[in-house]
Amino acid sequence: MHSKINFFIILLSLLPMQVNADTSTPAPHKAELPRGIITVDGRDAPALLLNDMDGNTFDLSTMRGKWVFAHFWASWCGPCRREMPTIQAIAEEFRDSGLSIVLINTSEDEDTVFDFLGIVAPDMNTLLDSDGKVTEQWQPRGLPSTYFVDPEGKLRYIALGGRPWNKGEYLGFLKSLIE
Repeated sequence: MHSKINFFIILLSLLPMQVNADTSTPAPHKAELPRGIITVDGRDAPALLLNDMDGNTFDLSTMRGKWVFAHFWASWCGPCRREMPTIQAIAEEFRDSGLSIVLINTSEDEDTVFDFLGIVAPDMNTLLDSDGKVTEQWQPRGLPSTYFVDPEGKLRYIALGGRPWNKGEYLGFLKSLIE
């Protein structure tokens, strides 16, 4: 009988060590996620090689070492219209940080995109996926969709639908990625 009691005492004394080992503090960006931010499986991000409105080529593979906020949008999308000013509001704050904000317009011509951004987010530039082929590779389930690519080029999170990126928990989430 005493051997069973001693066994349980030893077992109980080890239990707190095991619990502590399993509950190590997660990285800030893995802490509680804001509403609508979904964890992705960590597969390699699809290729993203497009020109922006100024004709400059962007290649996602050159962004290693930084988090990338890859935002797919279109001018006809109501939630995109409401969300775009919040992205412009955070763009300056994160300009020289470990987070790159990359906009990808889906299947629209340059004039439409230029007119839209001129009204809604005049300080922003966007990549032009005029034929929609890059968007097809990324397979967003709707617009807007924002993917978060980690510094190793892996997909980590996605936000489906618009978010107030310059407010509260969303701004905190963005900051936690680069801390």
